[in-house]
Amino acid sequence: MVTRAWHEPGREAGEQAGGTGTARVTAGLPLRSRMLHSLPMKDRGSADRRRPPDEPPSVSELTARVKEALETGFPDIWVAGEVSNLTRASSGHIYLSLKDDAALLRGVIWRSAAAALAIEPADGMAVVCHGRLEVYPPRGTYQLTIDRLHALGTGTLEAQMRKLHATLAAEGLFAAERKRPIPRFPRRLALVTSGTGAAISDFLETFRGRWRATEIIVVPTRVQGAGAADEVAAALATAARLQPAVEVIALVRGGGSLEDLWSFNEEVLVRAVAASPIPVVAGIGHEIDVSLADLAADLRALTPTDAAVKIAPDGRQVTAAISDFGLRLAAAVDRRRQACRERLLQVGRSRIFADPNRLVSDRRESVDQQALRLRRLAGAAVDRAGERLAAAAARLEAASPLQLLARGWSLTWRKESPEQTLRSSAGIKPGMALVTQLADGRIWSTVESVE
Repeated sequence: MVTRAWHEPGREAGEQAGGTGTARVTAGLPLRSRMLHSLPMKDRGSADRRRPPDEPPSVSELTARVKEALETGFPDIWVAGEVSNLTRASSGHIYLSLKDDAALLRGVIWRSAAAALAIEPADGMAVVCHGRLEVYPPRGTYQLTIDRLHALGTGTLEAQMRKLHATLAAEGLFAAERKRPIPRFPRRLALVTSGTGAAISDFLETFRGRWRATEIIVVPTRVQGAGAADEVAAALATAARLQPAVEVIALVRGGGSLEDLWSFNEEVLVRAVAASPIPVVAGIGHEIDVSLADLAADLRALTPTDAAVKIAPDGRQVTAAISDFGLRLAAAVDRRRQACRERLLQVGRSRIFADPNRLVSDRRESVDQQALRLRRLAGAAVDRAGERLAAAAARLEAASPLQLLARGWSLTWRKESPEQTLRSSAGIKPGMALVTQLADGRIWSTVESVE
């Protein structure tokens, strides 16, 4: 879980409880340690002497004493622990918690110090931090302001989780392109969760408060402890085999520590979520809890309640939308009716209904004009065609062989080859019969000699 530092507003009271625990503290060099059992107090006696014996100190006065004593007593300390609840603010500051087996201490690394760190802190990393303790009076909490940080190792569970995440990510189990859409109005839903936990009541109460048209089938299973991952995987397979088939599966569990939620980081369950033939919505833990099953699901919800919100349509919005559609449809029909009425009235006032004979008369006059125009165009076309024909005949007459013969020319061919007119004396021999065509007749002759 991610827990922000004391000066960040809006945190729940439960998230602030860790600030008063006792973390393992070492003074001096990072690897030299000693236990600090008491807080030095300065001038406490003098402050008490200024107050009447029967008047106790106010909360502000007491907190001021604690602040002075704590900040004066621990101005330069080294603390070893495991990083958890790490978050990076948009301002560049880093908020985290240091924990061991028995206690938790909140810490902050300001942006100026974060830029100078030798390593990048991460959840699960065992570190030794240097800094000073500070008290925030408005909330009565304290935190470690860190200026130096060195790694000592990595937590076992976080290391296992990162290793498995890298393996499954390389296989594409967390890829965005394999995510399937969730039905907008599911008719049947399978709820895989513990039958006795708070998650089932939170989910059902929220879902039924938003939408009652979906049939919900609860598939109970253990969600914590040894073998729970196998049982949840089997429950997912059972939900996928339900008949009639469900359209979406909700996998939910309430919040807890990393150890409580570890079943949802086991490989068998993560692969079962990714292999489900039905889209899966995962709502595991609180908003800041992220499991591998969340990453493999088709949709991640922040909590079981958020899972119900993401799956169930908002009935009030649907009702309002239907009502709005009805009003818009009625308005559209009314506008259409009015438009048709106006159009009908306009047509009724048109000339065709006021004087039908006038329309026939106009059309008859138009037909007469078109017929007259057609006759004029036809006559002009015939005249132009006649002129073109006369010109062509004149050109043909001028090129006629008869006209050439009339001017004194003649045509000669051999008697046996009338289709071949003689153009040369080549091939002509004495004794051949020739035919000569003149303008007014033909002459038959015989060749006596060729020069």
